[in-house]
Amino acid sequence: MKYWSKIILVPALVGTLFSCSEQQKDPADRYFENGQFEEAVQTYTNNLKNNPTDVIMLYNRGRAYQEMGDYAKAQADFESALAQDPNNFQVLLSLSNVQIQQKNYGSALLYASKAEEIPGAPAMASFLKGRALHHMGMTGEALNAYGNAIKLDDEFGQAYFNRGMLKIALEMKKQACEDFKLASVLEYPGADEALKKYCK
Repeated sequence: MKYWSKIILVPALVGTLFSCSEQQKDPADRYFENGQFEEAVQTYTNNLKNNPTDVIMLYNRGRAYQEMGDYAKAQADFESALAQDPNNFQVLLSLSNVQIQQKNYGSALLYASKAEEIPGAPAMASFLKGRALHHMGMTGEALNAYGNAIKLDDEFGQAYFNRGMLKIALEMKKQACEDFKLASVLEYPGADEALKKYCK
């Protein structure tokens, strides 16, 4: 669809997998939080020499690689983490996101769908499922997935925005503008511009 280029990529899942107190925080985590991703990768790699199956460090190193744009290495780390913890929805969501970034929408859909099935999975699972379906041209299913994300989190600005963009492509202008208004109220970037462009 011609409107895909207008859809903002889902931001990388922020932060590290597990939080800990400042005193206990790994130096690699500090590097990551400060945007020093190469240093974070080096430190996580050193830490992994002693414990190569540590899910948290594998995940966090993968996130650092992802921030650096090295999606192949990010994916490898996420897959290693998933092998250790197959029902970790945070790892599954990161795998789905990195697949979307590489335009591997079928794989993104599989990971997001698996995450969505895990009890307690966040709205992001349905949102990423919607993104993958949207890119695959499965518009009805994508609308349902975005709607499910919004049911789970009615303050999910990006879900309203993306659903609105899909509705524009489907020539559902009135409903799209309602979504853009909600995204704007939630201060989602690009929502005000979409309102001006499509909802005059």
